[in-house]
Amino acid sequence: MDKAPSRIALVHEWLITFGGAERVLIEMHKMFPTAPIFTLFHDPEGTPEELADAHIIPSVLNRFPGATRRHQSLLPFYPYGVEQFDLSDYDLVISLSHAAAKGVLTNSHQTHLSYCYTPMRYVWELYQTYLKHTRLSRFREFVFRVAAHYLRMWDWQSAQRVDKFIAISETVQRRIENIYNRKSAVIYPPVDTGFFTPAGDRSDEYFLLVGRFVPYKGMELVIEAFNFRDEPLLVVGDGPLRKRLLDKARSPRIEFLGTVSDDELRVLYQNATALIFPGEEDFGLIPCEAQSCGTPVVAYGRGGATETVIPGVSGVLFTDHTTESLERALDNCRATTWDHAAIRESALRFATPVFRERMMSAVEQFL
Repeated sequence: MDKAPSRIALVHEWLITFGGAERVLIEMHKMFPTAPIFTLFHDPEGTPEELADAHIIPSVLNRFPGATRRHQSLLPFYPYGVEQFDLSDYDLVISLSHAAAKGVLTNSHQTHLSYCYTPMRYVWELYQTYLKHTRLSRFREFVFRVAAHYLRMWDWQSAQRVDKFIAISETVQRRIENIYNRKSAVIYPPVDTGFFTPAGDRSDEYFLLVGRFVPYKGMELVIEAFNFRDEPLLVVGDGPLRKRLLDKARSPRIEFLGTVSDDELRVLYQNATALIFPGEEDFGLIPCEAQSCGTPVVAYGRGGATETVIPGVSGVLFTDHTTESLERALDNCRATTWDHAAIRESALRFATPVFRERMMSAVEQFL
């Protein structure tokens, strides 16, 4: 820490809900505790207690009435919001970006390092998926199409301001090159392997599905498969597709648990036959947490899962997004005798100390 620049600023998308991006921010705050956190939106009630001592500076967009409740509807204004931050007093700016944070303005005497979760997926790769699964009125759909066109141009242009990109996975690394035509290094996000640990005895009584109930997570596929399997499936999470998933679940062996605490989630990981991960993710924190508990993962063989799940060692990958392909993978998982210690060992590649060491090394390159 004594070699780090005296003036560092962190830029984070928003502090409203808690997820993987906020876990990364917490680690960055621990590494640079005096660095202020600039963010588009800040809801004090949604701020993790680990950031209670942080100096948080919200953007002008946070002044909009009800901004934290309807921040998604303010998407077209994100570029304006991040460009109003005055970062001129800082030597190093570190943006943590999946939308607009990387678009901050810096000068020629500053260095901008962007830890990129992904280019803005809902205006690039998930654009058609968003339009297909989100029920918008004709007018709102028109507005979104126009806004997305503008945001794609701004997103590409603002990416050229970044001095150095770091991608959260090789999947995102390829996306950064394809969309922004920029090279990047890869540093995987931190997984709390000290908290997510194996249990002494395992029950292996159920399959587990964890995540937000949104279209690209692929949860409907799993529900469809387990409607015809004589095995229990526990579903953890919530989201806009909750009613649709509940309506689709016809088997009495499918149980929805809602949102659970980290302690409860750890127990669920520890005693599952396997975690099912059916979506194409940029990295996928959930499969790594499960593996850290010694639990194998049945995952869709695209995106971050291809980097975190080792077939035959820590899980099974299914190649086609169909119930038939998923069921073959589930049967394969059932027929395999898993070495739970080896699964745990594979997850240690993503341990928090590894992230901190690699990130500090990246920062020191700019000293």
